[in-house]
Amino acid sequence: MATKLFVAGLPFTMVDDDLRDLFTEYGTVTSAQVITDRATNQSKGFGFVEFSTDSESQAAMAALNGKDMGGRPLTVNVAKPREDRPARSFDNRGGSTGNNFRRSDR
Repeated sequence: MATKLFVAGLPFTMVDDDLRDLFTEYGTVTSAQVITDRATNQSKGFGFVEFSTDSESQAAMAALNGKDMGGRPLTVNVAKPREDRPARSFDNRGGSTGNNFRRSDR
């Protein structure tokens, strides 16, 4: 079974192919994605890597966790499933409507 790894501490200049190249030494990488900011398209400094087998992901985690990368230590862990978050709604002023109260001066 494949294991997805969470990788933090990435250089902000790193792109998907760089991340894939970094982990390929440890096995067959099925996916590698650096997470970027939607507005600036700049790396957020973390990403995800998925291997074809658990043993490959374990080897990569053991070898790269704590390794210095561009002056920053890498953190490599098994990725946790994304938690469902409640939908957010916004009022006309651009703020969040955390409650259902209306202004009385309208």
